Amino acid sequence: MATTLLRKTALTVAGIAATAGGIAGPAIAAQATPAERAVQVQTDRQGHGERELGVRYEAQPNFYFCGPAAARNALSVQGKNIDVDAMAKEMGTTEAGTNSINDITPVLNKETGKDVYKSTEIPVDKVGEKTDKLRADIVRAVDDGRAVVANIAGTATDTDGNTHSFEGGHYISVVGYRDGGKVVTIADSANPDQASYRMDVDALAHWIASRGYSS
Repeated sequence: MATTLLRKTALTVAGIAATAGGIAGPAIAAQATPAERAVQVQTDRQGHGERELGVRYEAQPNFYFCGPAAARNALSVQGKNIDVDAMAKEMGTTEAGTNSINDITPVLNKETGKDVYKSTEIPVDKVGEKTDKLRADIVRAVDDGRAVVANIAGTATDTDGNTHSFEGGHYISVVGYRDGGKVVTIADSANPDQASYRMDVDALAHWIASRGYSS
């Protein structure tokens, strides 16, 4: 079912102010430009219920390119380097943002193979029953060497106690997990100073509620 809610990125003062307290998870190493950094991650800890993928991180170039940027960061774990402008054109991204996760999935599949990625929506009234599926989908995708792209809205708190606020909507990449998927690692294109953080999967499910993810 298509989602029609607005998917506009809101780089609000609240969102930018959420950098206080440091970044949970992998360290960030500076690259040639401030907009591009490599997220240094542990590649594989299967057997310990933990795995993270290496991301060639790049921040979004403007407030409404979060969808293409999240997809670009997600595909970078497979060694792909795709121009965000080209992806934005394919997704129909405008200054109003990228309309739906259903506009992201076909672009991911174009680069990875037919039907590799599938869209899943999380209705507000079904968050509880959808959380286990989200957790399983993230573990499956990451174990397969793929990142998940999620469309979120509102405010959520990471495991380090920092808040991340995108009241108008936003897209993020999920690039790892630990504790068997109870905690996930997020690559966030909105702000290079908090490019990576960890979050309980329950909190992520509520963040996605009314929207969806591609895995």
